Amino acid sequence: MEAIVAVFSDWGIGSEGTQQVVLKADRAHFRALTADAAVIVGRRTLADFPGGRPLKGRHNIVLTRQDIAFEGAEIAHSPEEAIALAAQYPRTLVIGGASVYRQLLPWTDLVHVTQIDLAPASDSYFENLDASPDWRVREAGDWQEENGLRYRFLTYERIS
Repeated sequence: MEAIVAVFSDWGIGSEGTQQVVLKADRAHFRALTADAAVIVGRRTLADFPGGRPLKGRHNIVLTRQDIAFEGAEIAHSPEEAIALAAQYPRTLVIGGASVYRQLLPWTDLVHVTQIDLAPASDSYFENLDASPDWRVREAGDWQEENGLRYRFLTYERIS
C-alpha cells in the first residue's frame, strides 16, 4: 500500500481540518498518482473535499467509526477492514487525515511526499520519515517554486 501527503518543513499537514497552503502543482501530482486507484480517506478529510463528496475517478474507502454512508464510497470501521476492502484493487493510496495516516502507516511501503518549505502553525502532523530508521528517500525531485513557495516531490520507501 502507498500513501500520499503534502507536508511542511516541520512535517505539519494541516490545521483545523484543512491544509493551510494549497499548491496547484501538488494538486496535479495528487490527481496523477491517485487516478483510477483506490484511496483510503478519513471522514473529516472527506468533508474538506469539494462538496464533501468522494473523489471522482477513484475507488473511495472511508475509514470512520461512525455508522454513516457516502454515495460513491465504501465504508470501513477499522484499519483491517479498510485494508480488506482495498485488497480488491490493484493499487491503493492512503490520503489522510492524520489519524488515518497513523493507523495505516504500518501497512504502507511507499509514501509520496510533497515537501513545502514553510512551517505554518499546524495541529496535525505526519510521521517524520527522515527521523525514522524504517524509511529512506528513494527519489527526490528538484526544488521548484510556485507563488513564492519552494516545494519538491519525494518518494520514501520502507526499508525494514
